[in-house]
Amino acid sequence: MSWVTVSTKVRRELLDKAKEYGVNVSEVLRRALENEVREREREQARRSASLIAEKLNVSREDVIRIIRESRDRDGKVRD
Repeated sequence: MSWVTVSTKVRRELLDKAKEYGVNVSEVLRRALENEVREREREQARRSASLIAEKLNVSREDVIRIIRESRDRDGKVRD
């Protein structure tokens, strides 16, 4: 895994308060970005499941169930 540096601008007062409370700004921003990406991946998966369900004329829940069963059978871990 490689790392890159990302910078952002925040109000000085906000950074000062974060430091005052001992907030690890890098960790908070990293976690926030990871959570946002994970949520968007889930949303994309939901849209994909709906599209597949529509094309196969089955329910979205059936598509999700089939995918989960396949993952469980293949030994893959779910979130």
